[in-house]
Amino acid sequence: MPMKLTFREAGEQDLDSIVKMLSDDKLGSKRERYEQPLPESYLKAFRSIEADPNNELIVACVEEEVVGVQQITFTPYITHQGGWRATIEGVRTASTVRGQGAGTEMIQYAVWRAKERGCHLVQLTTDKQRPEALRFYEKLGFQATHEGLKLKFQK
Repeated sequence: MPMKLTFREAGEQDLDSIVKMLSDDKLGSKRERYEQPLPESYLKAFRSIEADPNNELIVACVEEEVVGVQQITFTPYITHQGGWRATIEGVRTASTVRGQGAGTEMIQYAVWRAKERGCHLVQLTTDKQRPEALRFYEKLGFQATHEGLKLKFQK
């Protein structure tokens, strides 16, 4: 029987589950700090996202359990005749539901939200160390049409 996912905007009470999912893979375990209490930086970031009408931190739930998270950012651009884009970031599913379709449903939800907000495209990035994620996104219709670059700052 397939999972029945529901989607909602995350609340402060979800932060523990969110950070746990973000840290539960080989890359996330190197850059996230899942500890009790959670570092204050997570709460500050959450509050900034929550206060911004162009950012949505979405959790996927099975009944009351949070099993997925993604952030959708809506950005206006001068290009494309002043069109809006949606950027999907921080997509994670709990290890207990991986391979069961939760990720597909989450991305489909984000695409639906982008259309609902009048966006003309959805974009995302995936780490080059995650080739399976690239294949997953391509199966959902995303195309690697651009080369993405990042400049990280030292803390």
